[in-house]
Amino acid sequence: MKQTDFAKVLTRFLSKYLPGQRGVATNTIKSYRDTFKQLIIFCDLKLNIKTEHLTFDKLKAQTIRDFLTWLEKERNVCINTRNQRLAAIHSFYRYTQSEHPEILLECQRILGIEFKKRGKKTISYLPQESLKYILKEPDTAREKGRRDLVIMATLYDSGARVQELIDLKTGDIRLTKPATITLTGKADKQRQVPIMGKTRDLLAAYMKENHLLENGNQSHPLFYNSRRHPFTRPGITYILKKY
Repeated sequence: MKQTDFAKVLTRFLSKYLPGQRGVATNTIKSYRDTFKQLIIFCDLKLNIKTEHLTFDKLKAQTIRDFLTWLEKERNVCINTRNQRLAAIHSFYRYTQSEHPEILLECQRILGIEFKKRGKKTISYLPQESLKYILKEPDTAREKGRRDLVIMATLYDSGARVQELIDLKTGDIRLTKPATITLTGKADKQRQVPIMGKTRDLLAAYMKENHLLENGNQSHPLFYNSRRHPFTRPGITYILKKY
């Protein structure tokens, strides 16, 4: 089967350019990959263009606009998700400009597709009394309850994103004064966050109970499931919703 120009460039973009030249985080690459999976599905279902026949001359600016409309109307994605998909497409076509200058004009038309503006929502928060009630919910007589309490206290005290919590290793925790947590965010950027004494004590007890203070455990996931694998985002979401 003859390889199409779109297939060749997309493969290089996802497998070489993003991880190799740009150093993009794995989760971001997965998000970009999902964007193009959805674009391929759209072309197949709505335009009757099979994947093996998908070429740049069939992917015009209007095609991308129709794809974004399809995401909103039929896939019911929010404006944030729609804009994330468009950002991935923009990144791809910036790369494509240098790979295929003969379609520079169409690339620029696609890059000219604007992001949708969204209304800014007021950020809600938990009053201190509500937080106290939630932190009393886990059954600390059980191992999982003690773990869940530490997870929620760590999220609250550090302001970590869920993915940052999942990525925490034992070596990222400093229990000696001043106690800190080293969080690794997007593009592998790290920041050290001081934690309160109560959170430090909870972490110390949790790590001691689970033998995470022993030498050689510095790269072990701080929080893990029953198979000792790092939690997934749905796993943490389940714990939070439970309480």
